[in-house]
Amino acid sequence: MRKLLKYMRGFGKECILGPLFKLLEASFELLIPLVVAAIVDTGISGGDQRYVVKMCLVMIALGIIGLVCAVTAQYFAAKAAVGFAGRLRHAVMKHILSLSYSEIDSLGTSTMVTRMTSDINQVQNGVNLTLRLLLRSPFVVFGAMIMAFTIDFEAALIFVGMIPVLCIVVFGIMLITMPMYKQVQGSLDRVTSATRQNLTGVRVLRAFTMENAEVTAFAEDTAQLQTRQQKAGRISNLMNPMTLVIVNLSVVVLVRTGALKVYDGVLTQGLVIALYNYMSQILVELVKMANLIISMTKAAACADRVQGLLEVEASQKNGSVQSGAISGGVEFRNVTAMYHAAAESSLEGVSFKAEPGETVGIIGGTGSGKSTLVNLIPRLYDAVSGEVLIDGMNVNAYDVGTLRRQIGIVPQKSVLFKGTIRKNLLWGNEDATEAELWEALETAQAREVVKSKEGELDAQVEQGGSNFSGGQRQRLTIARALVRKPAILILDDSASALDYATDARLRMAIRKMKHPPTTFIVSQRAASVRYADRILVLDDGKLVGLGTHEELLEGCSVYQEIYYSQFPREVKHHGE
Repeated sequence: MRKLLKYMRGFGKECILGPLFKLLEASFELLIPLVVAAIVDTGISGGDQRYVVKMCLVMIALGIIGLVCAVTAQYFAAKAAVGFAGRLRHAVMKHILSLSYSEIDSLGTSTMVTRMTSDINQVQNGVNLTLRLLLRSPFVVFGAMIMAFTIDFEAALIFVGMIPVLCIVVFGIMLITMPMYKQVQGSLDRVTSATRQNLTGVRVLRAFTMENAEVTAFAEDTAQLQTRQQKAGRISNLMNPMTLVIVNLSVVVLVRTGALKVYDGVLTQGLVIALYNYMSQILVELVKMANLIISMTKAAACADRVQGLLEVEASQKNGSVQSGAISGGVEFRNVTAMYHAAAESSLEGVSFKAEPGETVGIIGGTGSGKSTLVNLIPRLYDAVSGEVLIDGMNVNAYDVGTLRRQIGIVPQKSVLFKGTIRKNLLWGNEDATEAELWEALETAQAREVVKSKEGELDAQVEQGGSNFSGGQRQRLTIARALVRKPAILILDDSASALDYATDARLRMAIRKMKHPPTTFIVSQRAASVRYADRILVLDDGKLVGLGTHEELLEGCSVYQEIYYSQFPREVKHHGE
């Protein structure tokens, strides 16, 4: 939690004024029992109605002033807490975006979502309560005890004996529940992960009629979360009854002692009432403090989780070369790549060279390392060994932002963001003109997609592009990559939802661009890579074939198997 306090900088005024106004409110509250005592001893006992009215007005005035102070304190505390949480969320998001795919894969999406939302909300609530109550409650407790000493020393000793016992109960429960709330947040991670997985994969669940199995698994996760919450809650809930028992026993002793002193003429009835009111104030404040400590315990546990996320170091070191325009030449020299915590490498000893403007097809079976290979070019992942070169320079030497701005990437999953078609396309180049947007759409064979939406670039795109078909989403994401006029274009199985004719027109249009990029086409279709300048054939992470379509048909068994499985009629034509 301490490491997160740096995000409170700039809220020093709020952190001082919030507690200060709370202490002012508490000071007025401590005067109320003395006013009540004066009303009883002077006004009621003496039959002075005017004095009673005057002191009642004083009490109302103290209440109004206290209310104004409380509202002011709440304003400053809320301003500091919300500002702190906003900065923290911004820092967490910025840090997450600085991580490579490796760290994001190892952390998990659900964990990051939980820590950015639920955990930071708990921390915000903890900061708010801390600024409001951390000083106020102890101030009222010890202030009431001091006021009791000014009334009667012997009666005040009851307060002295009660407060340490209450502190033992409160802090003992806090120490027990703190690790429990950490386990609760861990269970919440799993529930969030299961929820996200089921919602994103709902079509697959229904296709395989796995709803009952997932409902059962989800019920087990929520049951574990419920069990841990109940266990922590039971212990936390002991705080209120235990404090009430201790305080009420103290009240019994106080009333007995006060009654004897009234009988002996040492105390007045009003002062005994004042002592009782101070005891009640202590009870209320200790209950508040107990709830505050529970909230602070949760906030501390959540803060540790957020801090743990911020302490995840990015494995990628940003290069310093702020190069100008790159030509697009790509070379792999004995490259080996491995995913985090994987037992085996995903690529092993891959070497090839692509000249600027060439089209390189990448084909292979599922899990052969095709996506891994192209992800190394923009440094979405880093190679374990070997070198990936662009224009003869290792990609690790480039500034990541400079490098990626000159590479157009179309991932396997087509992702569109809620907004308009125009806003989605401008992700590629925020300075693109209307003509450049339409040119990219034309090349991506997506003009008709826009025309189907009344021909407007400002047509709405729902979340995830749900109002477009799979093929339409793919063409729009390709157009988005082409808007930036990249030197290198990576199409990672991004035409899988397109028919063969549209796919062919797309590849032809890219080749006919004024300055065609070095294009990497990852595909399971032999037809998509057939006319590439060179084709890479991957099998189990190894480069088993490199050449043109005709060369590979002659000498690469893996390529032959893939091609003839898709074009069986040509087997006989080739005499096989």
